Amino acid sequence: MSMLSCNSSSAVFPKYATQPFHIAAQSYGGIYGPNIANVIYTQNQQLRLSPDATIVKINLASIMLGNGMTENYVQMASIPDYLCQGPYPIYDPNGAQCADLRARVLHCQKPNQKSGLNPYDARVKCNRKIDGPLCYRQIVWVETYLNNPKVKAALGVNPQRKFESCNMAVNWAFMLQGDPMHDTPLLLTDMVNNGVRLLIYAGNTDMMCNYMARVPSFGFGNERWVEQLHSIFFDEFSTASTKEWITMSSGKVAGTVRSAGGFGAGNIAFVTVYESGHMVGYDQPEAALDMMMRWIMDLPLTFI
Repeated sequence: MSMLSCNSSSAVFPKYATQPFHIAAQSYGGIYGPNIANVIYTQNQQLRLSPDATIVKINLASIMLGNGMTENYVQMASIPDYLCQGPYPIYDPNGAQCADLRARVLHCQKPNQKSGLNPYDARVKCNRKIDGPLCYRQIVWVETYLNNPKVKAALGVNPQRKFESCNMAVNWAFMLQGDPMHDTPLLLTDMVNNGVRLLIYAGNTDMMCNYMARVPSFGFGNERWVEQLHSIFFDEFSTASTKEWITMSSGKVAGTVRSAGGFGAGNIAFVTVYESGHMVGYDQPEAALDMMMRWIMDLPLTFI
């Protein structure tokens, strides 16, 4: 991604050029999002040192990552905890399967996918013949729609191209290059220290990219890598309490929030979304909207 591509948008929509710019990403976007943000941030810094009237500064305000794959060294080790001690355990925490998982953390995704459950939502069974390879039949519907010749023509897509929600050849090419194991949080520290706000959120029924934090003894999930982010808010976040989050529209308890920095939603915030899997916006649309709107407006999620 280049500054040129973002400035093309500013040229087409100049009235929005000075507005706060938020980057939101989910799942593997836990890697994409920080990398895209880092390019913008770095080039903004260069622009400050060497002004160029032909380039508009992008007002990078925040990064939002949902159920992300961001720090896999930490996150992969959390899977035994989730499967054995999480809110939707599928194994006896004192049984042989959990002991085996803990002993073989590097291979712990395999039993996860053989459980017969949707690895992205522990509440739901998955029949891949009906639900598709990713356990969401809605994704199959999207593929059918986007591969419709009339839709391709309307979008100007090469009729020979086939849309796939997850192309496994591309997926494996990334995996074999070790892409998921990059220490992506390293890209975030300078940005957070210089005022770019960071929101991490995760649904509590997602087994694949779980929310878990400090479960006694073993591994950790999304919240744990946030705890380990060595920003200027490290000490404050380490001691921050977890508070209840209630939506403003219906007054529903939607989850919990933990934050540090500022007087609003925080410079760093971690949100656990109740009764939601990998697809927070799909599973809990009211909660997702409430969270996003408050974050963008910098209003505390604890405010009722």
